[in-house]
Amino acid sequence: MRFSVRGTVGPVFALALIGGLAAPAQAAEEDPASVPAAVEAVEAAAPEDDSLAQLPETSTNSEPGAQRCDNPRRTWFEIPSKTGVHMPAKFSGTSFKDGPGGTMVVRVERSGKVLREVSVGGEVEVSGIVAKAKVSISAKIGTEAGVTVGHEYRRNVTSGKYGHLQYGSWGYSVKWAKYETSADGCGKKLLKSGTAKLPTSEVGWNYWETSS
Repeated sequence: MRFSVRGTVGPVFALALIGGLAAPAQAAEEDPASVPAAVEAVEAAAPEDDSLAQLPETSTNSEPGAQRCDNPRRTWFEIPSKTGVHMPAKFSGTSFKDGPGGTMVVRVERSGKVLREVSVGGEVEVSGIVAKAKVSISAKIGTEAGVTVGHEYRRNVTSGKYGHLQYGSWGYSVKWAKYETSADGCGKKLLKSGTAKLPTSEVGWNYWETSS
């Protein structure tokens, strides 16, 4: 059985157990893969114009017909779906496991960052995706979430179960698409699409339990 709870505060990070308050939790093994560095913002956000998003999508190979429409020539981003997710910190000392039973007590003692994750081919679109997400989802979304030292968290582990604590940002997993007005001005043409995980300034602990 798996339980989940979130503890959230303003930007803080990096964890370690407080000695003497509970049986020492064991730091879970970390993925050594490094987080890609942030890239320069090169894609400016297009002006908000929801009327363009309502245009019918045309084939990328379609030829302009005799009909002409007066929709403006623009490039813009859309986010057709979103899901709330906990984005774990990927530097060492941010994941803990203890049990069975007992109490876990941890504290942020390292500063660090949680960075956005974008599907292959979408790095150059980051600024446009984030700008759209800020408007359509939450103003707290950014390309990274910074953390500072100090957030303590205490959690009782169910008897016979193992508790897991992971620090990170409460962000969003989104699907994004980049469009431009079709040549005849009557529709929209898909240029690129993909997925992204975007952190917010809300950071904290994610807790769950397992049987082993």
